[in-house]
Amino acid sequence: MKHTIILFYKYVVIDNPEALRVSQVTLCEKLGLKGRMIIAKEGVNGTFESTEENIEEYVENLKSDPRFSDIDIKYSPGTGDAFPKLSIKVRDEIVSSYLGSEVDPTKDTGKRLPADELAKWYDENKDFVVIDMRNDYEYASGHFKNSVPSGMKNFRDLKKVTKKLKKEYQDKTVVTVCTGGVRCEKASAYLKKEGFKDVYQLQNGIHTYMEKYPNKDWEGALFVFDKRAVMRTGNGPVVGTCLHCGDSTEKYFDCAYDFCHKLFLCCNKCARDENSAYCKKSCKIKDAIGWKKVRQSLASL
Repeated sequence: MKHTIILFYKYVVIDNPEALRVSQVTLCEKLGLKGRMIIAKEGVNGTFESTEENIEEYVENLKSDPRFSDIDIKYSPGTGDAFPKLSIKVRDEIVSSYLGSEVDPTKDTGKRLPADELAKWYDENKDFVVIDMRNDYEYASGHFKNSVPSGMKNFRDLKKVTKKLKKEYQDKTVVTVCTGGVRCEKASAYLKKEGFKDVYQLQNGIHTYMEKYPNKDWEGALFVFDKRAVMRTGNGPVVGTCLHCGDSTEKYFDCAYDFCHKLFLCCNKCARDENSAYCKKSCKIKDAIGWKKVRQSLASL
């Protein structure tokens, strides 16, 4: 049985987020969907997996709501176990930015640049710079050719990194990119607010570009927030490197030290499994000391 993963978002006024949450939980449980959805007064942001048939029924139901009739849905092959459970929550924002009312993505964002147009810009060697608005660990496994990493460890760092980016790119033609497009709505709006002269956002995100142009101007694999860890649409070279030895890899590990849990790329030589994967030696030492104390405590009982 084939499974499908969908990714979607939309900034639209939701008067009663809790009512929408309840109806979405009911629908998703009925169709056996697993995944995550954030609902806020500003809109929705979700990713789900189920069988092709159930996903089709879900999308039809979602688009029957006038608020989401024109929502863009990104599709990719599923595995059947990409998500451990269903989680649908109400939050203040559909992607946490800490910008509050400083920007309104329904009113003033960067100009939308379709994937076809970005591909054309690359072909024509147009003078522009791609600024990747994803987190640093996402950028590590794949990114656009000649793109600039934002330097964010979390999207909440947007204000901080913008000060640095402004010094070099304020007067350039800038294209913001992110996985599905949701972060670029606010990121591009914030760059404009901060005085960037010519700001675009990649319409529907990197996901859509990779589907339309596999192996073109994109290097490596796309980080995704599910058990797959990365997604590929072509057979290009691996650009990710092991944090410890520098060998090529696209395998992500979550640091085994409970007080760290940093996501990082690591090859199988440097980490046999998730229990032996540490982002740095100090985490390994701290973890060993911690377990030693636990064993000593248990022995004293």
